Amino acid sequence: MDEKTLKWGILGTGGIANAFARDLAFAKNTEKFAVGSRTKESAAKFAEEHGVSRAYGRYEELVQDPDVDAIYVATPHPFHKDNVLACLRAGKAVLCEKPFTINSGELEEIIQFARDQKLFLMEAMWTRFLPPIVKVKEWIDSGEIGEVLLVKADFGFRAPWDPEWRLLNPALGGGALLDVGIYPVTFASMIFGTKPEKILSTAHIGETGVDEQFSILMSYPSGKTATLNGAFRIGLTNEAYIHGTEGYIRIPSFHSAKSATLYKDGKEVETFNDDRKSAGYAFEIEEVGRCLSQGF
Repeated sequence: MDEKTLKWGILGTGGIANAFARDLAFAKNTEKFAVGSRTKESAAKFAEEHGVSRAYGRYEELVQDPDVDAIYVATPHPFHKDNVLACLRAGKAVLCEKPFTINSGELEEIIQFARDQKLFLMEAMWTRFLPPIVKVKEWIDSGEIGEVLLVKADFGFRAPWDPEWRLLNPALGGGALLDVGIYPVTFASMIFGTKPEKILSTAHIGETGVDEQFSILMSYPSGKTATLNGAFRIGLTNEAYIHGTEGYIRIPSFHSAKSATLYKDGKEVETFNDDRKSAGYAFEIEEVGRCLSQGF
């Protein structure tokens, strides 16, 4: 696909879909072209609020629109597999909200289908593309903190108790690991760039049957480790630390990072600040455009 304006379709009209639509305005070479919902009323309201050209009251109508180039799947976790497959069968490039699916079997199915059809499929792990995280990777790759041996990352918040709430509802893919845990787990994977050799974990299962809090210890080759925590019944620091043989990096609110600080010998050496005006989703949107323009 040549460098051109990418016409986006948004499948879903919930909170994350609204955030994505707002950030499309900050992404280069993009157009808020179409939205699909389960009702015409919801789609029309969303389209009016965000200036979307076309509104569909059925997901199938959206995926069959021949003018849509890429679709962002913004439905709850348990519906991702079917929604993604519908988009891929229609020949669309797909950006799917994290987590991709609720289990590895579903994940393997959609990845294999995309490969067989030679179609673009990406998980919307927006943290990877934030400027402070990109800077952190540059520091690590250039050897600023030596060999990385330890990653620590926590993400959690205290939410009001409501058994009907999505995160507490097993039928909607609830649980801390799938929702907030994807941030520290993905962060460790991104920093170490390989699979752990051993995983130890513990979790508290609440009244509704989902995990409300967890702790994970991952062991990697050469003595490298990651300690990760997640919860939605208690607030956590939401910070990430990367410790190397010659220094460390601290990232406040790492999942939505706006800054990162490099330390050596216990002293601050450099702080990178991001003064972006968007929430941060624009960077993953632009990454999709870059990938498609390069033939991925």
